[in-house]
Amino acid sequence: MTENAEADPTAGDGPQPGEAAKAAASGGAAVTGGAGAADTDGAAGSAGAADGDGVADGAGVTGSGPGAGGPGAAGGGPQGRAAGGSGQPHAVPPGGPDRPPAGVPGPSHGGPGAGPVGAGAGAWAGGRPQVPYGARPQKAPGWAEVIRPAEPAPVRTATLVAIPASGLAAALLLGDGLGPGLLIAVVPAIVAAYVAARAAGRTARPWTLVWALGCLALLAVPALRDSAWPATLALLAAVGLGALALYGSRTWPGVLLSPLGFFDAMPTGVAWAWAGLAARSGGSRERWWPLVKAGGVAVVLLVLFGALFASADAAFADLLGGLIPEVSVADGPFRFLLFMVGLLAALAAARAAAAPLRWDRIEVAPGTPRSRVEWALPLVLLSLLFAGFNAVQLTVLFGGYSEVLDRTGLSYAAYARQGFWQLLWATLLTLAVIALALRWAPRSGPADRRLVRGVLGSLCLLTLVVVASALRRMDFYVDAYGLTRLRVSVAAMELWLGLVIVLIMAAGVFGARGLPRAVVASAGAAVLAFGLLSPDGMVAERNVARFERDGTIDLAYFQTLSADAVPALDRLPEPQRSCALRGINDRLAERGRTPWYAASWGEERAKWLLKDRPVTASYEVCSKLGAFGSRVEY
Repeated sequence: MTENAEADPTAGDGPQPGEAAKAAASGGAAVTGGAGAADTDGAAGSAGAADGDGVADGAGVTGSGPGAGGPGAAGGGPQGRAAGGSGQPHAVPPGGPDRPPAGVPGPSHGGPGAGPVGAGAGAWAGGRPQVPYGARPQKAPGWAEVIRPAEPAPVRTATLVAIPASGLAAALLLGDGLGPGLLIAVVPAIVAAYVAARAAGRTARPWTLVWALGCLALLAVPALRDSAWPATLALLAAVGLGALALYGSRTWPGVLLSPLGFFDAMPTGVAWAWAGLAARSGGSRERWWPLVKAGGVAVVLLVLFGALFASADAAFADLLGGLIPEVSVADGPFRFLLFMVGLLAALAAARAAAAPLRWDRIEVAPGTPRSRVEWALPLVLLSLLFAGFNAVQLTVLFGGYSEVLDRTGLSYAAYARQGFWQLLWATLLTLAVIALALRWAPRSGPADRRLVRGVLGSLCLLTLVVVASALRRMDFYVDAYGLTRLRVSVAAMELWLGLVIVLIMAAGVFGARGLPRAVVASAGAAVLAFGLLSPDGMVAERNVARFERDGTIDLAYFQTLSADAVPALDRLPEPQRSCALRGINDRLAERGRTPWYAASWGEERAKWLLKDRPVTASYEVCSKLGAFGSRVEY
């Protein structure tokens, strides 16, 4: 503010000149503040002033009161005329879009010195608009602009080194399979992301550490289990937790959309890294050329002396062959693809750490609140239906099972199998109903909140009984036909859905702020536990126990299991043991020697057991026992 403005005690009440210009530029209206406030270089009350040099967009603003005719006011001093042409608002043709409706007066002028008051781009001053003719108010930015962060900090040298190191490790260590090599290939990517985050001034918060540790734990599953399907689930879950660690999301849109940020981080990361390389290449050659020479000399020396020592001693050659990946010309395209995947993944992680998309800025507008009767009536009737069904289930569980089978005409297994799938779908649909009910719930006061908690809490409790009934039916079915991969998977999913319902109930009591992260954490923990418990080992263990109990076994199904099932199947007597392990033994023999960085603990343990007790039963014997028959899993 200038000296004249400071002498006026009311001059500080209005917006500052720079702020008014920003408001005018964003399509909003500058509202005059103090009575008769007049900046020496702007309009009355700073309305529409642009950094003290006149009126934004050339719109001269007039005011009524003592301060309106001061120096620099619209139509007054030279700066007002420079900003607004003649110092008067632009003319609006009759019937134009900015003409005030008939019968609507312009803004009223208050007491002495009151300036004009505008409201939006169509604000009126003395019956005439403040905005120039033809100007359009700016639209609100879309979600793609809202989530866009500021430009990242320049890439550090450590990040530029770690990114290709991750690609090189992926090309060398992942060509023969997943195992400990996956964790080794991820380490440079973690270093690149950490350095980029520190350069951007980001610090690790507790939830960031939780997601990062969970991601690493999930990436260790392929090193422990030979089975591909729990390892695949672990990799997908690790990507989700890694995205949360990088983007720090905590709302539902952020939690669900964070993994999509990698598709944005890859192209922007390429430009970011290229700019860093270009900045360094323009510098002095003395900074980087000695490093290149030292690295080249080191590679030549290692290759030369390593080849000499390997040819001199067979034991050293065997050790060296086990440590160094074997790369052939035929594997070149595949290895190059792995290099690009590892490099782009590390680049995307570093770019996301440097300037993450702000997914939490996406706001989902709540639904229109319904009246209490309109909202509660369907849910109360649904709860009554659940209560009736649960009453029947409790009757069956406490001794009415045989009577139900006689009345329905279903077999023991058919009744259990039929009911489980329906109850699984009922649980999923109930979660959808709860989500929609929360969106349209009445929320006018404490009474409405108590109503919502009571109705949805009752529905959640009844749904937990449905979950227990579904799991009990699956237990009946497994007793009749044995455990399979599909059955253990859907049972694990039903357990997790029950946990989600418990979390929803807890959110109703303690608040829903942490519900999205709690649900994701429970999903990550469930996938990790699923992989660590070895589902193939659980399937084999349960079926071996069933054979020991009643002598029933499905040898054909064991041919499809992984090496994780060998310890449990090794307990079977001969010839059932050899026939159950025949398919697994043949696959392990086809693989041959697996490098240390691609092997899993489950595979190595199976090889040790089969080496101590080889498969001895012939093909004819196993064929008679049904080891090679076809089957359909359901």
